[in-house]
Amino acid sequence: MKILAFSDLHLSASHAADIVAASAGADLVIGAGDFCNCRQGLDRAVAMLAGLQAPMVAVPGNGESADELRAAGLPDTTVLHGEGGVFEGLRLFGLGYGVPETPFGSWSCDLSETQAAAMLAACARADILICHSPPKGLGDLTSGGQSVGSTAIRAAAERIRPQLLLCGHVHDCWGFRGTLGKTQVANLGPGVSWFEVAP
Repeated sequence: MKILAFSDLHLSASHAADIVAASAGADLVIGAGDFCNCRQGLDRAVAMLAGLQAPMVAVPGNGESADELRAAGLPDTTVLHGEGGVFEGLRLFGLGYGVPETPFGSWSCDLSETQAAAMLAACARADILICHSPPKGLGDLTSGGQSVGSTAIRAAAERIRPQLLLCGHVHDCWGFRGTLGKTQVANLGPGVSWFEVAP
């Protein structure tokens, strides 16, 4: 199955246009959060992505809440946040928001490590784990060299052992690809990223 994935669109019209155009060749599109900015402009993001030519599974970033993303009306989109779904035999589980809590202020949608671990406990199996935040130690370094990823997400990935862990959130690591055991980890960024996964 051909997966087109991205994160941190942040209302970029040029990146949205690239994603929409590329979606013609995808079986599934995955959006790993932060479609808008600081809880503003989600309607504009929806308009930018309205032409997607494949179904999408998305998690909320810290820039939009799960309820806001569900209510936004993205066409043919399933929003996951602490829950799983199956797409043509492919098992997916999603967890949005910033984990651990960010220093960005009251607009940011965040979870503590304890909250994230409790939500991830609902996942027994997944082919793809979609999180807005990266796992601790992989794709999570800021420009100052600080590791800001999530220990709860890393522990869940080590337990579940998905084929892919797709994330975003830490802009300095956009484009990162690495492995955690047999799991491929990718901090996506807003460009078009391709993956092939067999259920």
